[in-house]
Amino acid sequence: MTARKRLSPEESREAALEAARALLIEAGPQAVTLKAVAGRVNRTHANLLHHFGSAAGLQSALARHLTAQICAKIRDAVLANRSGAGSPREVVDLTFDAFDREGAGALTSWMLLTGNNDALDPIVETIHDLVVELDEFGVEKRRDTTLALTLMALGDALMGGTLSRALELPRTAARDHAEKMLREGMNGSC
Repeated sequence: MTARKRLSPEESREAALEAARALLIEAGPQAVTLKAVAGRVNRTHANLLHHFGSAAGLQSALARHLTAQICAKIRDAVLANRSGAGSPREVVDLTFDAFDREGAGALTSWMLLTGNNDALDPIVETIHDLVVELDEFGVEKRRDTTLALTLMALGDALMGGTLSRALELPRTAARDHAEKMLREGMNGSC
């Protein structure tokens, strides 16, 4: 039997969140259980209960963790676009990928279906904070655009493939429309 490496509370929590993120991406939100995460990080169920309090606490922490990482990337892409080094499509792709490939769409729908609505608060708060930070001119249009982009990305993650096939549209149709919306709505400044 191998001895477990002693981790600081912060390191233990971070390792658990990364393991939860990997499980989310690999197997979906239903796979993100305290037992499964504990097994991934070679810790006990009790250890995770200590850090997160419950499975709902783990999901909430995971939502906050994912959103913080994703919003940091989106922030950098928006700033790059404003400086001329990036493009609206990069912002769109990061947002859509966050909900699709990174699992935020599946996690959001899982939390809603299981009644863990409070776990959405960190997502909403982080997105709000990002918009406020980037909204240097107080333009309400940016908030409308953020709402539309976020809802489009969430919807696309949940049923974009199926719906685009049914409508005989390219799989990128929603992303293409979102990019057009950003270009038109923000005059290329995101």
